[in-house]
Amino acid sequence: MSTVHHDPTTLPSDDNVTPYTFCVELRGTQWFMQKGKMIAYYGSIEFNGVGHGRLDRLVRTAFHSPLHASDWVVAEGSGKMLLADRAFDVNSYDLDDGNLTIRSGNLLAFQPSLSLKQSIVPGFLTLIGTGRFVAASNGPVVFLEPPVRVDPQALVGWADCPSPCHHYDHGYLTGLVGGLRAMTGLGGASGEEHQFEFVGAGTVLLQSSEKLMPEQAVGVTPQQSGVPGGASPGGSGQPSGSPRLPGQLGDLQRRFGL
Repeated sequence: MSTVHHDPTTLPSDDNVTPYTFCVELRGTQWFMQKGKMIAYYGSIEFNGVGHGRLDRLVRTAFHSPLHASDWVVAEGSGKMLLADRAFDVNSYDLDDGNLTIRSGNLLAFQPSLSLKQSIVPGFLTLIGTGRFVAASNGPVVFLEPPVRVDPQALVGWADCPSPCHHYDHGYLTGLVGGLRAMTGLGGASGEEHQFEFVGAGTVLLQSSEKLMPEQAVGVTPQQSGVPGGASPGGSGQPSGSPRLPGQLGDLQRRFGL
């Protein structure tokens, strides 16, 4: 098997290098990026903390999540920047005058043309407007239309539909397995007993795994955080281009290529 060597001329522009690595090209522009997700870059790029100095105006117009501000930086300049997250699947998406809520740990980067807000659902962030964002998932993403009930651990986010409601399967909870789980405390919560219920128009994004992406503090190695080897790759096939997440009643399309 031959090894592919890249340089600034062969790296793609705003597209996947592999299913687990995405290349963002900055042309005197800016991107918001979660700390610890940049693995390499070419060119002249600066990284500044959110809310510092001359970036205050940018932050006031595009970043409205104070609880997560310390986890993000602004990348600006000219060059190509590689993003990855512990060998999880990484893809870009185009939001077109839309409203998308995503699990905070899955969102890697987004353009300042999108406005980031804190969701009323704990652990999630909401992107509003038009622009591109990059997100990771534990395995390829599956797109579903409501009404649907999903395992909370498989949920990546939802676009242009109301926030989910909790749904509990009382038959499962009162049955033999649920009783043993309640008495022993073993097994934890599962999709069989508790789901998120989505109704109305929109799109639900699921990762093809019931295992949440483990959180890892910036600067901590996989061995220190207990993540063996930085996690295993979750999918196959190399995506090309960005699915467009339109406004309400629009169609969601995913493009795949070699």
